[in-house]
Amino acid sequence: MSKYIFVTGGVVSSLGKGIAAASIGKLLEARGLKTAIIKCDPYLNVDPGTMNPYQHGEVYVTDDGAETDLDLGHYERFTNAQLSKDSSITAGKVYYSVITKERRGDYLGKTVQIIPHITDEIKERIKKVSKSTDADVTIVEIGGTVGDIESLPFLEAIRQLRWELGEGYALNIHVTLLPYIKSAGEQKTKPTQHSVGRLREIGIIPQILMCRTERPISQEQREKIALFCNVDVEAVIEASDVKHIYEVPSALKKEHLDELILKKLNIKLADKGIKGWEEGVLKRLRAPAKEVKIAVVGKYIALQDAYKSIYEALVHGGIANNAKVTILKIDSEEVEGKGFKKLLKEAHGILIPGGFGSRGVDGKIAAVKYVRENNIPFFGICLGMQIATIEFARNVAGLKGANSTEFDKETLHPVISLIEEQKDVKNLGASMRLGAYNGVLEKGTRSYDAYKTEKITERHRHRYEFNNAYRQQLTQKGLVIAGVNPERDLVEIVEIKDHPWFVGCQFHPEFKSKPDAAHPLFKGFITAALNYVK
Repeated sequence: MSKYIFVTGGVVSSLGKGIAAASIGKLLEARGLKTAIIKCDPYLNVDPGTMNPYQHGEVYVTDDGAETDLDLGHYERFTNAQLSKDSSITAGKVYYSVITKERRGDYLGKTVQIIPHITDEIKERIKKVSKSTDADVTIVEIGGTVGDIESLPFLEAIRQLRWELGEGYALNIHVTLLPYIKSAGEQKTKPTQHSVGRLREIGIIPQILMCRTERPISQEQREKIALFCNVDVEAVIEASDVKHIYEVPSALKKEHLDELILKKLNIKLADKGIKGWEEGVLKRLRAPAKEVKIAVVGKYIALQDAYKSIYEALVHGGIANNAKVTILKIDSEEVEGKGFKKLLKEAHGILIPGGFGSRGVDGKIAAVKYVRENNIPFFGICLGMQIATIEFARNVAGLKGANSTEFDKETLHPVISLIEEQKDVKNLGASMRLGAYNGVLEKGTRSYDAYKTEKITERHRHRYEFNNAYRQQLTQKGLVIAGVNPERDLVEIVEIKDHPWFVGCQFHPEFKSKPDAAHPLFKGFITAALNYVK
């Protein structure tokens, strides 16, 4: 039977529960355990697919086509856990399921209530993941902050699970904040005490406290926290700020967190260490031999989390090339002005990520024209690939006014158009082309050289696609179709001949990149940018 670790957060949001859960998974896998990781989100949306990035950050996509919270990206980047639609449990999914059952008559006339019906649904979904993955340890992160009314059903569910499973089968870890008050010159423990107090009021007693802090925790402070929060002194874990998120597993290992978890769960396993992670990832992050600057031109640049997986995949490409990647974040609307060359001139490579809507599109087209004419390495992802196709059609193939029907329904040259099966779609939620699809690469292309294989599988999230009616016209002018989906002959990758690196892909390669296994296209892009530096 799987054992469980429940990760909660207190005091404030954005403490890094997702990184903490992923790092715990990394440490346990290093011990030889198989992990499963689940994110419970208390919002009433069924999934974040229809949310504005400014509201939620990026939408992460799994192989089976689930639109999920970005924390699942952290889980996949740090661990080998098998993630699916079941790894994301939202209040929306839970309530939708319970109400559907009630309408069907499954509850046999009973009054449907939060307890037991909602909490039972949450517990069943958690246990389903453990069983389906055959995990030794299932890590469950509860979104939000203790004290939020939305989180209460999830907290009650894990309280019940902890009681049902019994001692040694479940563990509560609470991530909290130790703020340093500069004017007083002191680190304050009271917010942590209050947060733990709120947990205990609802029947959850944390056994391990992960204290986020800017400064080291003194032994005196550890003892104070242990006394007032009713935990062992060794269970007060210092979670200091680090320069790179990939340093967190090493930092937590120095605090002996993995040993403590195994002790609490009555598991005895030898310590194999994480030397491979430290040598292959951290050493190159801390002391890279080279440096390269990559401009990311997007419409959601103001929000750090909007392109989270893109930024991380660029870092991975740097690690694979033993290079530091400095990311220049450029708002695509600013590029529409006359000074766009000044904005882009420092870049050794330019990436245009995915997105929706017409805002900032002209700036992206201008950026593509600039890199194409100046032989600067270019990487376009999803919308970025579509923008590259539009720019090529207008300025190389001579198709005046070429556009996507997303931006101009009346365009004379719809080189990008709505996918056929999308034309009758009315509900926006979970209705795009989502998840993993096959691709076949053309030998002799940049993409084939990067992957070093003919057959690939990549994750998608889009409604519009390359219009095959213009395929011959564009290829005759020099556009290269480097990859297609064999089942439907959909264009997956476009390139340009006689350019050092000009690649646009319809899928999202960033979702399959890891710090110790950079995605081939990101690795190749950074290699090309380093060559441009020379």
